[in-house]
Amino acid sequence: MIKAKNIQKFYGELQVLKGVDLHIEKKEIVSVVGTSGAGKTTLLQILGTLDGPSNPDQSELLIDGVAVNTLSDRELARFRNANIGFIFQFHQLLPEFTALENVCIPAFIKNVSKAKAEAKAKELLDFLGLAERYDHKPNELSGGEQQRVAVARALVNDPAIIFADEPSGNLDSESADNLHRLFFDLRDQFGQTFVIVTHNEQLADMADRKLTMVDGVIVNKEVVA
Repeated sequence: MIKAKNIQKFYGELQVLKGVDLHIEKKEIVSVVGTSGAGKTTLLQILGTLDGPSNPDQSELLIDGVAVNTLSDRELARFRNANIGFIFQFHQLLPEFTALENVCIPAFIKNVSKAKAEAKAKELLDFLGLAERYDHKPNELSGGEQQRVAVARALVNDPAIIFADEPSGNLDSESADNLHRLFFDLRDQFGQTFVIVTHNEQLADMADRKLTMVDGVIVNKEVVA
């Protein structure tokens, strides 16, 4: 599903990623752990095509068989919208829109009809226990509910891969536990691949595989029992 070779990233003189190699299988849930500054979020952004490596001619990134480094900006944006979902720590919901409208936005960008987008969004919100929250705006939802709306938004285009950056870092322990279990339910229900950057050891240890980063390289690729 994801194959990365020799991913390097510099910010000025600072080298944040030092030649990362990575292979993630379809339907695998992989956690990425490490201390702050180890390069976890930078790696996630590059794998998710939100940023690019500093050595494009000496690196490779294949997502579902597509060499994303060969795509034009327009092709890459289209590929990202159709194939990749993102979940962030601070959910990034648009405050002026309802839960249903927020979930529909990626589908509208994909030119899905309003009727089809809303039907899919409602299916996801129902699955996530938010059937009574369609018309609520973010400030009318709890933190856990807001994050579940963000999960539905990430799933609305049926992406093959979900990238999550500290998805439970802003939640209370009960909401975090519910979100963690939800990822595995979603994998079983919809067949997505998950790559999750987290400081939460419980979530990291629930994954199929845990990657540990130190100073811009992956030093351990532990299969979690």
